[in-house]
Amino acid sequence: MTNAELTKETLAGTAESAEKARIGAPSADAPAASSVRRIAGMNEEGEQLSEINPVSSPLGGAAAKSHSHGAGAGIPDSSRAGRRTSYNAADFPAITGREEDWRFTPLKRLRGLDKVDLDGAAPVLSVQKPDAVTVETVQRSDRRIGSAGIPDDRVSAAAWGTFTEATVITVPADFAGTAEDQVTTVTLTGAGEAPAASHLFVHAKANSAAVVVLDHRGSAVVSENVEILVEDGAQLTVVSIQDWADGAVHASSQQMKIGRDAKLKHVVVNLGGDLVRINPSARFSGPGGDVEMYGLYFADAGQHFEQRIFVDHAVPNCKSRVTYKGALQGKDAHSVWVGDVLIRKEAEGTDTYEMNRNLILTQGARADSVPNLEIETGLILGAGHASATGRFDDEQLFYLQARGIPEDVARRLVVRGFLNEIIQQIKVPALEERLRDAVERELKAGAL
Repeated sequence: MTNAELTKETLAGTAESAEKARIGAPSADAPAASSVRRIAGMNEEGEQLSEINPVSSPLGGAAAKSHSHGAGAGIPDSSRAGRRTSYNAADFPAITGREEDWRFTPLKRLRGLDKVDLDGAAPVLSVQKPDAVTVETVQRSDRRIGSAGIPDDRVSAAAWGTFTEATVITVPADFAGTAEDQVTTVTLTGAGEAPAASHLFVHAKANSAAVVVLDHRGSAVVSENVEILVEDGAQLTVVSIQDWADGAVHASSQQMKIGRDAKLKHVVVNLGGDLVRINPSARFSGPGGDVEMYGLYFADAGQHFEQRIFVDHAVPNCKSRVTYKGALQGKDAHSVWVGDVLIRKEAEGTDTYEMNRNLILTQGARADSVPNLEIETGLILGAGHASATGRFDDEQLFYLQARGIPEDVARRLVVRGFLNEIIQQIKVPALEERLRDAVERELKAGAL
């Protein structure tokens, strides 16, 4: 997608304010018929294939079920259902840039993170936490490592094969620590520019409630794996802030596993660094799970911020919401957002919606936005996605200027309001204020 205004709406219609489509038919475990309706082309088995695409056709059968931009029909990585996963980097072919996962990424700027040997020093950790939360340094043989996710790309697998120690943060069962003075803050400060690997494990035990902040700073070239395990009935908020120095390179695979009746709020904030690529993946291990995934990014000239989200609905009656917003200014500022949602055949009663919005502030910036939705059952509450990229709303600016507000001030007000929807989801006042100040500095730097 270029910086020309473009809006995509799928299942929900083209109007940005339209309600998301309600797909499916009632079953024994699904809501009453009044709360769902059947859409033409859908049945209990998912999408009905058109006669013009018979099963024998390259566009027929399972290939036709993939609602996806990018890789063509029948290509293995066109569907998240069959994506390769492995702890071994050798199981993934060398990256060429032709792969769907890597077609937007400037590979030369990875600075070796796709190689097998990442022998640089990992970022230095410091932790502020309540007394009840424990922090351990463990060997890679610890049985908890790997319990929340498996690498699904070469960069993540290379880091997995290289790290020697991991940091484990454990929130005890029944702990209630969502107040501001009970936030656990992990500050990760870059330790050099040699390619390095890092591994974190965040474990919220049953029926706990906590907030964990991962604050990345300094200069580094690092591939990071973050595992987040939310046990049954737990409520966890994880905020990952990338406020790196200008030349930093950061790839982070953040794998989340959400238990029965558990809730996870995951917030990604990308502000600093040369190339930052964050891959949050959420999987449900029991019914009743709920995940909210938010993202904020502000890209300046030359920065590349890439976010690839995956939500895997594989069990019944789970809910997911994805909302990412970004602003871009300056020559060659580039953002990428890819949102993959997979609703498997077993996931009856699923309710999901994903949205991405981008605001282009100057000439020369580019935002690519690709929402993907795969549905393998029609027995769901609802599914939809939306994407929009554009410049300032002339009507908003006119409204503000008509009330005596100068144009430059009006533009800043629009950007602040646009991004504040994400900031206010954090619910930690000091951190929200810090991010508002960061947005203000970005606006001043861009002379907006």
